[in-house]
Amino acid sequence: MDISIKNSSINESTLIWAIVCSILLHLFFIAVVPNFKFDAIKKIPEQLTVEIMQPKKPEPVVVPEPPKPAEPTKPQPEQIKPLPKTTPKLEPKPVETKPESMQSAPPPPPPAVITAAPKVDAPPAITVPTPPPEPPKKIEPSEDDISAALGQYSGTLGHAIAKHKQYPKIAQMRGWQGDCLLDLKIDANGNVLSASVKESSGFEMLDKQALEMVRKASPFPTPPDALRGRSFNITVPVSFKLE
Repeated sequence: MDISIKNSSINESTLIWAIVCSILLHLFFIAVVPNFKFDAIKKIPEQLTVEIMQPKKPEPVVVPEPPKPAEPTKPQPEQIKPLPKTTPKLEPKPVETKPESMQSAPPPPPPAVITAAPKVDAPPAITVPTPPPEPPKKIEPSEDDISAALGQYSGTLGHAIAKHKQYPKIAQMRGWQGDCLLDLKIDANGNVLSASVKESSGFEMLDKQALEMVRKASPFPTPPDALRGRSFNITVPVSFKLE
């Protein structure tokens, strides 16, 4: 028990001394460090000096002149000697002698020249194109042919209109009847261009029914040859009778 008490007392004393020493060290640094000068530690940087050399002026380049050509030397008049004039000698040519037989024979006559009359170029033949044949002239129908064709075609239209005949009921109840004459304008293909009442049946209802029959029956058959090529007017009767 005494040994443990001694050890604990020693540990407490060492701890106290350690705390005291650390406090002293801190006080020492607080007192000394602020007065410490760091300027002495800093090194003064070395200064670099650069000298700029001025460029030298270029020396002028001297171009040598080309040598002048040497002038040709003219010969002096004393050195030129005249050449001697020489005349060529003409030698006579030997004269050829022909035998007597060849000298007496006359020269042959020149060949006869055959002359031919110059050819005269004939003028080129001009071909005239034949005109195209004229189209056959259309024979116009006579008045008798037109009137006969109108009568025939009027009957054809009457039969075509009668297929669409409807007697109004009111007209039947009241006993209305009569004949209505229509004026139709037809083109060359049988189409109705216009339709009107030329002669009334006496009852407006029957006249309107006749025009409605024409509208339902159109277009009509093709007209006869005498009526083709133009539009024409034709009268067609429509009859309303009670049986």
